Formats: sequence, C-alpha cells, structure tokens
Amino acid sequence: MVFSSLTFLFFFLPASLICYYAFAKRSVRNFILVVFSFIFYAWGEPIWVGLLAISAVCDYLNGLFIEHFRKRRAIARFGVVASVAINLGLLATFKYSDFIVETVNQLTGLSLALPGFLLPIGISFYTFQTISYTIDVYKGEVPAQRNFMNFVLFVVCFHQLVAGPIVRYAHIAHEIEHRVFSLQDFSAGVTRFIRGLFKKVFIANTAGELCVQFLGQDPASASMAGEWLGLIAYSLQIYFDFSGYSDMAIGLGWMFGFHYHENFKHPYTATSISDFWRRWHISLATFFKDYVYVPLGGNRRHMVRNLFIVWALTGIWHGANWNFVLWGLYFGVLIYLEKVVLLSILKPLPKVIQHAYALFLIVLGWAIFYFTDIEKLLACFKILFGLSGLPFSNFDVSVAIWSNIFWLLLACALCLPLAARFDHWCSVTLRPLQLQCFVIAQNLLLLSVCVVLLVGQTYNPFIYFRF
Repeated sequence: MVFSSLTFLFFFLPASLICYYAFAKRSVRNFILVVFSFIFYAWGEPIWVGLLAISAVCDYLNGLFIEHFRKRRAIARFGVVASVAINLGLLATFKYSDFIVETVNQLTGLSLALPGFLLPIGISFYTFQTISYTIDVYKGEVPAQRNFMNFVLFVVCFHQLVAGPIVRYAHIAHEIEHRVFSLQDFSAGVTRFIRGLFKKVFIANTAGELCVQFLGQDPASASMAGEWLGLIAYSLQIYFDFSGYSDMAIGLGWMFGFHYHENFKHPYTATSISDFWRRWHISLATFFKDYVYVPLGGNRRHMVRNLFIVWALTGIWHGANWNFVLWGLYFGVLIYLEKVVLLSILKPLPKVIQHAYALFLIVLGWAIFYFTDIEKLLACFKILFGLSGLPFSNFDVSVAIWSNIFWLLLACALCLPLAARFDHWCSVTLRPLQLQCFVIAQNLLLLSVCVVLLVGQTYNPFIYFRF
C-alpha cells in the first residue's frame, strides 16, 4: 500500500485514526498501531511480514542482551556483532545476492545461477533502524526497551516503515510511551501530509511521465534539448517523490503524536555538493556519518579513506548495481575536491554562481543514478553535451515544454523555501479564525486536485520503494 492511493486515503488512514483515538490507554494505542502497521506492510508484501518480524525479534533480544552485560563490554559487544551480522546478512541476501553472483561470474567466467530473490519493500530502512538501536544501546545513549510491543512499534510503524526517513530509537523513545495528543500538531500534520501528497501526485508523477518520454529515448527521435528536459524532469521527480513521501510520513507522525526529524531542507538551493548532502536524505547521511565515518576516524585520521568508504556504501545502499557505486563515488570525489580546494574558490563568488555550479553537478549525478546500463549512461552523456550528432531540439520537446510551462514554473518554485515564508506571512497577517479557514480551504483544494488526478492516473510509482 502507498500513501498516494485512494485505498489509503479513504479507508486505511481513517480506520487507523478512528481505532487509535477510540482508546485512551497508551498500551492499547501502541497495539493498534502495530496491528495497522502489519496490515499496511502485508497489503503489498504479505510473504515478507515474517522477515520483518524476525528482524524485530532479533534486535529486541540483542538489545536486552547488551543491556544485561553492559558492565562487561567484551560480552555485550557480541550483541552488536549479532545485530549487524543478522541485519546486513538479510540485506545482502535479499538485496545484493544477484549482484554478488553476477559480479563473481563476470570476474571468474563461472556461470553460477542467480538466486533471484524478490526485494522486500523497506528492508534498507528498517534494518538500518534496528542496527542503530543496538549500537546506541551498546554506547549507553539509550536504555534497552523491555516492552516487546513498544519495540515492535518502533520498527514497524507504518508512517515511515517502507521509505523512511530512517528513525532512530533515541528520537522517539519518549514518545513511544509518553506522547500526548495535541490538536495543533494534528492539524499541522494534516496540512503537512496533504502538501506532501500534492508534491507526489501533482509534481513527481508529472515529472516521471516527462522523464520516461525523453530521457534515454531512441536515438532516432532524441535530441540534446530533449535529453536535458528528461534529466531535469527526473531530478524533479526523485526530489518531489522522496521529499513528498517524507512530508507525508512526518505529517502522519504528528497526527499520531510522533515527531520525526526533517529529511529534506530544500536541497536544490544548495551552494555546493557538501551543502546539498546536508540537505538531502538527511537521515541516511547522518546514519553513515555517526555509525561509519566517525567510528572509522572521521576527519582525524585516514579522512580520504573514510570518505570514500562512506560514499561507496551510500551508493550501494541505493541499489545493487555498479552505477549506484559509481554515483556514490562521484559525489565522494566532488566532496573531497571541495574539502581540498573547490570551496575556497567558490566562497568568494556570487551566490548565483555557487548555485549554478551545485545544480549542474547534482543534475549530472542523477543521470548516473538513473541508468543502470553503463552503455546507455555513456550514450546519454554524449547526447547531453552534443557529441552524438543529434539535433539540438525537435517538435516534441517544444510541445512538451510549452504545454507544461506553468507546471514547470510551479515545480521550480516549490524547490525554494517559499511555502515556509508564505505560512509565516499568513500567520502574522491573518486573524486566527481567518487563518484556520484559509488552511482548511487550502487543504481541501490540494486534496481535491490529488484525488481527481489519482482517479485518472495509472503512473504512480514511489522511486525509493525499490531501495
């Protein structure tokens, strides 16, 4: 099940809210959330519910083991090792086994059969969440959760289960047991959810259709402008797809009393690649920083080695293919060059040049991310830079641009922090009752647009479901 579906909007979400708020006792509410979360996950992938449960049980027991032997660090460390080994083992088996076998076959000339496992939705997210829990328990940053139902809620809560953000136990430990209802938070959560839905349905889905139409198309009908249009469309699609999902997850959290950390902070306003990665998929970036980069030595020792290990892992986390490794290392090289020389050159320059530099390299990076076939990637770069002998533009590109010009302007505007500024202006300009009426009208309008589009759309993927 996805958030941007009529089933979720008109059946699952209302049912979960009604059942949740029908009871005042916290333990009952937690149980209801767990039940609905398993239903949510099983809706599309019933065969993998057992795998999700195994991961939760293993790390619940590992947390208790670490807590019990806290004063005997050498023994407690076995709990961390077991957690990392089990979770990364599951991840390697179900996400990377085909990639590993294919690589071995290519390097050795063997013809080993591919395992052919299906990828369980959300496995990259929930395995990282439970790994972070056991490590934090070992480091003494959080106590082990002794209530099994509360721990399962942390792992399976449907708000962020299948596509993040990666939630750390420390961030919501108090709210699992002591959250309180706030009408203001609930109202803000509804608004945040609907805005995220609009970003997904109106912006990301339209961008995805343009991307499919122009990026990597048949050379017989391709053009340089068309390839750039397709790549820009993909850059918009992946941002509004994932940030829209994160907005919906955060909004759902507020409706149920949880406060998840922000996952995006207007990344396309970045002035450098380093700045971009402080704004994009923040929960993943901080995970690798806190649990890989810093333990390896961070900036103190072997900085270059640590940097490239982290970026290779960042790439491979996104997908089992060499283009993802290349994509991660691409950004690793750029960040290293910024640390060494580029930032000192960029800082004195006007902001517009810094933005242009960052956007150009970010958009090129999305080409590496998009094409899993390296030959198609190279062909794409040839077209982008006019080395393929194809025309600059054609009739299809002109039609696509002018028929989507207002959508394109809106998409670009929504990449900027204009919504927050508009909300602030409304809050200081309108009277409380006027503000409430305006917010309700805005939400109804955006929701109506989304519902109309969902009724007629067949193209409605979530890109990060496959990671």
